[in-house]
Amino acid sequence: MKRTSCRRRLAIASVLVVTLAACGGGSGGLEVTEAWARTSPAMAEAGAAYMQITNGGGADDALVGVSVDPAVARSAEIHETVMAEADDEATHGSDMGGGMMEMRAVDRLEIPAGETVSLEPGGYHIMLLDLASPLEEGSTVELTLTFENAGELVVTAEVRATGP
Repeated sequence: MKRTSCRRRLAIASVLVVTLAACGGGSGGLEVTEAWARTSPAMAEAGAAYMQITNGGGADDALVGVSVDPAVARSAEIHETVMAEADDEATHGSDMGGGMMEMRAVDRLEIPAGETVSLEPGGYHIMLLDLASPLEEGSTVELTLTFENAGELVVTAEVRATGP
C-alpha cells in the first residue's frame, strides 16, 4: 500500500511539473523575462515596453503582433529604432549626415531557436499608441504577444522610470 501511494504521488507530481512548465511564462519554448514599460509624461500620446524573449525550443519563431487593452492604449506595435536616412534635405538638412534616429514599425521580429532577443531602449521595442492615460510608476501593463508558431503569450510589464 505504501508503494502504491508513493507511485501515485510521483505520477501526480510529474503531471504538475509538466503543467507548470507549459504555463510558466513560456509558450512553445518561448520565455519572456524582464518585461517593463517606461513611465510617460502627462501629455504623452505614446509609451514603450521592453523585455527579453528567449526561444528555448528547437525551432525558429517570430513575434508577429502585439495587442493591449484599450483602457491602456488604442493599439500596440512592434517598432525598431534606426538611423534616419539623410536623403531628404528639407527634413534632415544637408549637413546632418543622417545623424538622427527614428522609429519604424516592423511586421515581424525573428526569435531564432536557442537565442534571446532583447527589446530595449534604442532598439526593438513595443510602442503603445494613443495612451488612454499616462503610464505611472508602479502600475502594470498587460500585453498579448502573438508569435507565428507558438501562438499568444500574455505578459505583464511593470511601469518603471528606468529598466531592470
